[in-house]
Amino acid sequence: MLQLGIFFTMIFYQLFILASLLVFLGIVLKNLGDLRALPAVTGEEAYRPKVSLLVPARNEELNIRACVSSLLGQRYADFEVIVLDDHSSDGTLPALRELAAGPGGSKLRILEGRELPAGWHGKAWACQQLGEAASGELLLFTDADTRHRPDALARAVEAMGRSGADMLSLTPFQQMASFWEKLIVPLVYHILFSYLPIAQVSRSASPAFCYAIGQFILFHREAYERIGGHRAVCNNIVEDVWLCKAVKRAGGRVAAFDGADAVSCRMYRGLGEVWSGFSKNLYAGLGNNAAGLFGLLALVALLYLAPYGFLVSSALQGERSLDLFWLPLAQIVIAVLIRFLIAAKFRQPLWPSMLHALSQVMLMLIALNSFRLSAFGSGPQWKGRSYPLPESGQQR
Repeated sequence: MLQLGIFFTMIFYQLFILASLLVFLGIVLKNLGDLRALPAVTGEEAYRPKVSLLVPARNEELNIRACVSSLLGQRYADFEVIVLDDHSSDGTLPALRELAAGPGGSKLRILEGRELPAGWHGKAWACQQLGEAASGELLLFTDADTRHRPDALARAVEAMGRSGADMLSLTPFQQMASFWEKLIVPLVYHILFSYLPIAQVSRSASPAFCYAIGQFILFHREAYERIGGHRAVCNNIVEDVWLCKAVKRAGGRVAAFDGADAVSCRMYRGLGEVWSGFSKNLYAGLGNNAAGLFGLLALVALLYLAPYGFLVSSALQGERSLDLFWLPLAQIVIAVLIRFLIAAKFRQPLWPSMLHALSQVMLMLIALNSFRLSAFGSGPQWKGRSYPLPESGQQR
């Protein structure tokens, strides 16, 4: 009788995990359908306000030439490019001066960043200075490691006009070279599209449904000033998501688009940067909430790792039972399918989908490191700066 009870309990558990994965598969399929592509530019569009293209740059010698050159090459009538050199110790500033002296450099303005005030994180302060210096009706904040196709700005502005959004963000194509980049970086989109109903970002006024990727955020100046600019997120490490929350709290509208064919980005280079960058952002992205972090760890373990444990147990016992083999195998197939669909949508390498369990192990290790650095250390380190928790212990 006891063995029968254990069997039915296991069946119920396995069916519950399977059902949960099917729900996430449904969310992914819905999201991939709901995420609109940037509209094509036909030359008949009338909405063409001046745009300020704003780039914070700290030690970006490897990226800054390609990024700024792609921005200066935009096929758009009225724009300016402003780059803020945030106390770089490499060749960033000399490279910018060469670009300003070259073809098309008349549209480029270089700012030298002021000292970081107390209570601010570096990128937010750099962006605040850029926003104050800009003269455009629209403000595009983009990272120095991005590359923009010549029609990217025109298409984004057209999407802003059609959607009626106050803030627009998009999913760039993520360039990845090393094994660890290809294994871990796609988890950004896996988490985003598995757990967040994308349609609600624009349809719902609730700040709970927020989407933003800091590599490309386009604002109406009025909306940006209404929230106080980056002052609203001055001590937030993951400032992009909290900008979205601030816009929604102020009554603004946010739109999300697929920009993989318009903008590309190499977020990190190699395992060291992947580890440090994700460690900086992961705990902060959960609002520095320990319960949220350990809840995520439990979710990852149950959905993506435990099924492999059951398959090993099945192999050791030499049987292929429903509870130890077939249901866990179905769970693994669905989890890999989710990863595969997202990878195909955003033109990512497909083979890391088969190593999804390993990527989840790395995610858990990075999450624990992120928690350790913030809760027990001086905070994550990035580009020579530390990022301690806000005094309240929570993101605002």
